[in-house]
Amino acid sequence: SCVSSGKDQCAEPGHGCQHQCVNAPGTFHCTCNPGYKLAADNKSCLAIDLCAEGTHGCEHHCVNSPGSYFCRCQVGFVLQQDQRSCRAIDYCSFGNHSCQHECVSTPGGPRCHCREGHDLQPDGRSCQVRDLCNGVDHGCEFHCVSEGLSYRCLCPEGQQLQADGKSCDRCREGHVDLVLLVDGSKSVRPQNFELVKRFVNQIVDFLDVSPEGTRVGLVQFSSRVRTEFPLGRYGTAVEVKQAVLAMEYMERGTMTGLALRHMVEHSFSEAQGARPRALNVPRVGLVFTDGRSQDDISVWAARAKEEGIVMYAVGVGKAVEAELREIASEPAELHVSYAPDFGTMTHLLENLRGSICPEEGISAGTELRSPCECESLVEFQGRTLGALESLTLNHIL
Repeated sequence: SCVSSGKDQCAEPGHGCQHQCVNAPGTFHCTCNPGYKLAADNKSCLAIDLCAEGTHGCEHHCVNSPGSYFCRCQVGFVLQQDQRSCRAIDYCSFGNHSCQHECVSTPGGPRCHCREGHDLQPDGRSCQVRDLCNGVDHGCEFHCVSEGLSYRCLCPEGQQLQADGKSCDRCREGHVDLVLLVDGSKSVRPQNFELVKRFVNQIVDFLDVSPEGTRVGLVQFSSRVRTEFPLGRYGTAVEVKQAVLAMEYMERGTMTGLALRHMVEHSFSEAQGARPRALNVPRVGLVFTDGRSQDDISVWAARAKEEGIVMYAVGVGKAVEAELREIASEPAELHVSYAPDFGTMTHLLENLRGSICPEEGISAGTELRSPCECESLVEFQGRTLGALESLTLNHIL
């Protein structure tokens, strides 16, 4: 400031104040507008950097303005009502992204994303199933089929997929994984239970029992369920028949539903000796019962078929036909037998190939079994029919 001799120094053009000049008795001084501070020369003004003071509270950026400041958000964010915090802009919520699968908001705008097993197309919006057969070294000997996140190998007719899941070899005819569910309830009675054991062994005589051929497991059920022997235990028909004859009669109730659940959850597991599904060895369940189940069978009868198990039901005496049909695979008339009328089953073998191996062109959604599965099931049922007819002629059933 300068000392004055009474003149109004602020009225003189030479006071030098950049913003305001303030007179005082005998002197004057310079002041600055709000948001500025006086420089060291006491005349010029410097903008005060309010952002540098660190008390602005802006989440992203602080921008100085004369005498004040304001907050600004990064690209892709919007300032909230408190004028300090920022929220990401949800571009996908605008509803105009046109993504076929999923929309992902990014700071630069919406981006389309495809679900696993699909690739985003050049238009940046549509998705196409990834053809893994063209994109990986699949190693299939004959044919590769893409299936979403994976792929599988197929073999030509008359050959089946090997354990490596890639190579093909000639079908091993008549080979199945067979689990027998035998009713051991009180109503069967001991003498009839012995007949059932003879019946089972007659079936075994018609099968090529071996680790590489047909594997046989047996479960007895009454009020509870007991695995007499799993699929992987015995490798010859002689061993299986000995185990069947040694089976002890359980007696008590008829919990067929419990037995079906045990079969689905345990009997066809690889731990119990079932072969991997990739080998296309048919899984067959054969139920013998003489009466109405004391528990619900519907859930696990349906589940067995959903798991691809071909179900047969053989009823004796007071067995309920409706339950037998519910247990058996479709069509029921080709998979249900009733002891007093085994002679009517002679038609079954003729119709079998049509029921197990539907021709192409049948209604959409029909699951086509592999050629090897068809041959194995046809041969299995042919042998089983022979046993049933033999037992009927000999009055065992």
